[in-house]
Amino acid sequence: MKWTGSLIRIAEHEIEALRRRIGEIAGRRAEKQDELVRLAQEAITEAAFSHGDADAGWYLIGFREGWKQRKARVMAELAAIEMEEQGARDALIQAYEDLKKVEHVAEAARIVEVKEAARRETAVLDEMAQRQSRRAG
Repeated sequence: MKWTGSLIRIAEHEIEALRRRIGEIAGRRAEKQDELVRLAQEAITEAAFSHGDADAGWYLIGFREGWKQRKARVMAELAAIEMEEQGARDALIQAYEDLKKVEHVAEAARIVEVKEAARRETAVLDEMAQRQSRRAG
């Protein structure tokens, strides 16, 4: 049936769109994780630089405050991205469930169609047999 094929194609298209979206979200999550690594490296470098210089120690206090704020911002963005990713994964699971439902309906419709065709064929054969028996009888 044409309508079932169309529904299946629509469901598959939705699944592919959700997969692409999850890929994009995962890319953004990886960027934020890389940013956290860079921030940690930055803090280590700054601490090593200020360790040898007493005057730089005063600047380290301000640096650490700014660093904490930047880290908190990145962590909040990362948490938001992870929530978005989980939502997209949930939507993908739902899309797969919907596809399976459509495929089940399509299979049931195909079985009904096959049974109906067999019933019609049997009716035609019965009719032909009755006509032939009337001619012979």
